[in-house]
Amino acid sequence: MQVPSLFLALARRWALGAAICLALSGSALAQSAGSLRGRVVLEREANPVSEAVVTILELRRSVVTDQNGEYRFDDVPPGDYKVFAHLDRIPDTVQQVTVNGATTLDFVLKLRAETEQVTITATLREETTRDAIQSSLVVNSFDLAERAPVSLGDALEREIGVAKRSFGPGTGRPVIRGFDGDRVLVTQDGLTTGSIGFQSGDHAEIIDLQGVERLEVVKGPATLLYGSTAIGGVVNAVTGNEESHPGLQGFATAFGGTGNALGGGGGGIKYGRGPWMVFANGSGQRAGDYRTPLGVIENSFARSGNATGGVGYYGARGFFNFAYSYAGQNYGVPPIPDDGADEQALRRPASAFLRPKGGEPGELVRLNPRRHGFRFTTGARNLDAFFTDAQAQLQYNRYRHDEINIAEDKVETAFRNDTFAYRLFTDHRRLGRWQGTLGFSGFYRDYSTRGDETLTPATTQNNFAFFGLEKANFERVTLQFGGRVERNAYSPTDARARSFTGFSGGVGLRVGLTDNTALTANYTHAYRAPALEELYNFGPHPGTFLFEIGDADLTRELTNGIEASVRHQSRRARASASFYYYDIRAFIFPALTGEFEDGLPVGVFTQGNARFLGTEAQLDINLHPNLWLYSQLDYTNAELKTGLPLPRIPPLRARVALEGTFKGLRLMPELLMANRQERLFTLEEPTAGYTVVNVVGSYMLTTSGTAHVFSVTGFNLGDRLYRNHLSFIKAFAPEIGRGVRFSYTMRFF
Repeated sequence: MQVPSLFLALARRWALGAAICLALSGSALAQSAGSLRGRVVLEREANPVSEAVVTILELRRSVVTDQNGEYRFDDVPPGDYKVFAHLDRIPDTVQQVTVNGATTLDFVLKLRAETEQVTITATLREETTRDAIQSSLVVNSFDLAERAPVSLGDALEREIGVAKRSFGPGTGRPVIRGFDGDRVLVTQDGLTTGSIGFQSGDHAEIIDLQGVERLEVVKGPATLLYGSTAIGGVVNAVTGNEESHPGLQGFATAFGGTGNALGGGGGGIKYGRGPWMVFANGSGQRAGDYRTPLGVIENSFARSGNATGGVGYYGARGFFNFAYSYAGQNYGVPPIPDDGADEQALRRPASAFLRPKGGEPGELVRLNPRRHGFRFTTGARNLDAFFTDAQAQLQYNRYRHDEINIAEDKVETAFRNDTFAYRLFTDHRRLGRWQGTLGFSGFYRDYSTRGDETLTPATTQNNFAFFGLEKANFERVTLQFGGRVERNAYSPTDARARSFTGFSGGVGLRVGLTDNTALTANYTHAYRAPALEELYNFGPHPGTFLFEIGDADLTRELTNGIEASVRHQSRRARASASFYYYDIRAFIFPALTGEFEDGLPVGVFTQGNARFLGTEAQLDINLHPNLWLYSQLDYTNAELKTGLPLPRIPPLRARVALEGTFKGLRLMPELLMANRQERLFTLEEPTAGYTVVNVVGSYMLTTSGTAHVFSVTGFNLGDRLYRNHLSFIKAFAPEIGRGVRFSYTMRFF
């Protein structure tokens, strides 16, 4: 009995020692961990902001401010962190902080972004635009309200590296670094919108521009998470409806303007209680035929109406969100003048297309795209497993679109495009310095047309892909690499089925040269499957001014791209300079045969090697605490390797603006400039250079829980006659003349 007693005594002593060691280690851990606290206020009156979300990016931890605008994090490991404060529909404020013990960090939310913004599009994880390895930009809801854009292209055409393709005001679509159509992907909350704006110049993108929280743009082929149709870049509309928002928040916007009889508005609310949130918003807009220095452009009107509603549950570990949305448009396509419908007229210089006032119009056509969307998102987070977070997204879009002869009130062509898209992605726990995302995605598309413009047989398309993206953070270096394997299959009713499988991969590097300056570099190998219209189109296509002939034997495109940039951001200056070069093998384009069918040039889709090179530069200087000078420049040079320039490539462009503020007042004159474009595709006509003068003035009023912005914009004050080189109808429809736009925006929280 003595031996067991001895063991019992030793066990008691070991347990007592272990308890003391655990207590000491726990005490040491508690002492080593720190806290972060502070206050969030709104600019000018420093009113406290309750229910703002404050997030530590590296830890992916968030808290909500209380009624006094205060927040607190406990048990924060010592280190350097990026922290941002977010309030629905107000630009994020990002700050760097070193946590060592009890640390205080206060935030001032401003209605216009003056520092880096947070984006999720590039990597599916929140990161700042300065830290992102891919080139990216963010346009917030206040800027969208002030611009009151008629189309997505209008909303983004002032941004660096982004131009506007159009067939009239209602059809504007972004062109990124010279890439257009099926090479630029437009999404909403990361999934397809179901529209067919990429297919034709006279088709629009359906997005509620007054209802989204922000637009995010990622440029270049390093968009591995989104697929082969994103080789030129991604434009993602972020609604903010997939995040929890405690309490009642909302917005209202109204706007009007001259030059096109513009008028419209929108509003929305979100209410969160406990883990539940409900939301709803809607908007409407109408614009008449717009005026140019040469007169009114006939049949250039545009109308739109949108509505969204849904409910979400956000628990500590699991969440789900369901939303229904409706979007509808009704817009006209300016007619080709009667003397511009024959072969000889199509060969004339641009001035020959100008129809004098009072001339007889051509055929008047309007389009009425509309979409019903159903979206379900669910997931789990903060899991104690290898995969710490997981999210699944499902989206069904029912899209219809008629092209209607106005004189006869007759549907000439009807389009149907139903899509079901899905995506599942997971974040794995940190493995040493590595952290990343793995997942799969796909969509099913059922497309058909009937009527006069039935260019393509009824076709189903299946897409499926696996993807992964990994990132490692070192002291001053961030390394990122990723890959995607994707399969596209087309099954037409009256043509040969085709399928394509390819791999895309890339590696990126970010090196911190100083605390405020960084160098980034990217290399990407990407594949793109031919688009449906490139394979199967046959017939006259007024939306591209071509008689298009597809080729079912086309092979996949392969792109090797490099991009390097230097970025600097400090309190007094923001600067960036980028260079990119994309080498594309088997680039698909419509080669003009020199023949004409149905009065249109014959274009046969064929393949050849091409290259895109260009540069982007931006410099913003704080001349005085209340005075900023903004400047930017971009240029793209794109051609086949035979030396033939590619069609509708934007010319050298620049923007210079001076913004002065005094208390709640803001005044910003700006110059938008473009060089003459003489690098032309076959039968393409040159466009002259131009300088357009705009002035923006606004007044901001903030109270406890509310922000009001009144804005007046004078555009094209010199009533300059100018043409957008990327417009299909620039020859007879120049851009809008002098006008004034008014807007009022209110946020409550």
